[in-house]
Amino acid sequence: MTIAVFTFSLLGAMALGMPIAFALIVCGVALMSTIDMFDAQIVAQNVINGADSFPLMAIPFFMLAGEVMNKGGLAKRIVNVALVAVGHFRGGLGYVTILASCILASLSGSAAADAAALAALLVPMMVAAGHKKSYAAGLVAAGGIIAPVIPPSIGFVIFGVAAGVSISKLFLAGIVPGLLLGAGLCLAWWWVVRQENLTPPPRASFSEMVKAVVDGFWALMLPVIIVVGLRFGIFTPTEAAVVVAVYSLLVATCIYRELKLSQLYEVFVSSGLTTSIVMFLVAAALVSSWLITVSEISAQIVTLLKPFMGNNTLLMLAIMVVVVIVGTALDMTPTILILTPILMPIVKAAGIDPVYFGVLFIINNAIGLITPPVGIVLNVVCGVSRISMEDIIKGVWPFLIAQLVVLLLMVLFPGLVTVPAKWFAG
Repeated sequence: MTIAVFTFSLLGAMALGMPIAFALIVCGVALMSTIDMFDAQIVAQNVINGADSFPLMAIPFFMLAGEVMNKGGLAKRIVNVALVAVGHFRGGLGYVTILASCILASLSGSAAADAAALAALLVPMMVAAGHKKSYAAGLVAAGGIIAPVIPPSIGFVIFGVAAGVSISKLFLAGIVPGLLLGAGLCLAWWWVVRQENLTPPPRASFSEMVKAVVDGFWALMLPVIIVVGLRFGIFTPTEAAVVVAVYSLLVATCIYRELKLSQLYEVFVSSGLTTSIVMFLVAAALVSSWLITVSEISAQIVTLLKPFMGNNTLLMLAIMVVVVIVGTALDMTPTILILTPILMPIVKAAGIDPVYFGVLFIINNAIGLITPPVGIVLNVVCGVSRISMEDIIKGVWPFLIAQLVVLLLMVLFPGLVTVPAKWFAG
């Protein structure tokens, strides 16, 4: 009964056009009424407690860092470094996109911001080089979703808070899986460009390579600072977010000088607006999360999944299929907030490593950002590249399939995630 109330109240509120945050509160109120414990004070208290978390302070700083990097010239210099490194291969601009996506992912952690920056810079270049616009835009969108996987990741922060899992361990565990997603995109792009008869551009000279690396040195140092700082316990993930924001501000304003002091107000307002949306979602989700625990929905789900409980691989496959389906209709943040309190008791009961599950869960949610019909990143790239949704959906399929295959391999071979995670964690 409670599962039905939870599902239909949430979906019903969303179908009426209600924002996700308010739909989550409605869902919580419906559950409270069902178990006869409605109290408006409990709702208000859970909303306040939902945002009152030290680790969540990382979100506004990561949002700010993403805005600064895009407007301060850091993203542009990363693309230039990738261009001189792999731009001379056949279909070189595609590999540039993938490499730049991986590097940018280690700077901002926002899929939409990274995809927007790369779409503005690279899609016109790829079309001018003779590539189909649909494949160019599709590759940029697929590359953008590496951002929530390679640290710093806003998705890992939200999941870590919701699930009570170490955010530092999640960050370090996401490095290799993120790179594997990039490798999967490289294979898919190689398959796509085989069908195109294009002449590869000339190799950059040694002096051009040195110039690009020197120019992009300060941007390239940021992922090194983050990984070393987390690996050796110099700072926590929340403190890392502050380091990223301050460092990017200093580089953009004092070294590259592409971000003027007069633009700072606009940057702070933009990142503040985005942060407020995410934080209110997190706060509202605690209402339904608390009620999920009280009404024992997780225990009922565990009972339904008992046939899979003896085999962790089958259980993970079943969970991943559910998340893929949910991801086609919901954005990443609400999916994490809704499903985490339901799935974590199942994961713990089955003896699955919470960090391993968290990495696969975030990868799955990231893939949901490019699955139609919602696909937030698809919509962002459509707007920036001026391409129809129908065309970008056709172009993104080879890359979407490649990333789903990588996810499947991680389910079948957990060591792809757990072994490097243990090495990075020391």
